[in-house]
Amino acid sequence: QVLLVESGGGVVQAGGSLSVSCAASGRTFSNYGMGWFRQAPGKEREFVAFINWAGGVTYYADSVQGRFTISRDSGKNTVHLQMNKLKPEDTAVYYCAARLMGLMSTRHSEYDYWGQGTQVTVSS
Repeated sequence: QVLLVESGGGVVQAGGSLSVSCAASGRTFSNYGMGWFRQAPGKEREFVAFINWAGGVTYYADSVQGRFTISRDSGKNTVHLQMNKLKPEDTAVYYCAARLMGLMSTRHSEYDYWGQGTQVTVSS
């Protein structure tokens, strides 16, 4: 009953920037927790960033702290991830996720809805 659709993935050279977006539709709630995860081939799904929809509180993985920024557009039910100073190790499929509880979580098992993912490739 909640549809999440990512967009904005692509190929960028190391040191460059890219922004990905997640549009939510259907049954959405203002107190949802929204997260970005990523998964590279052969690796587990990894937490990237979180934002509480109601309060706007954010949290980042250490690996992206200072380089990535998560934000929300309440009017458009959209969450964005601005990625700067990209590194080859940032290459992955990036997934948008939502959880009914608005509390921060880094665990993918605690999220209820997922988008299909968008590929981000950073060339060296």
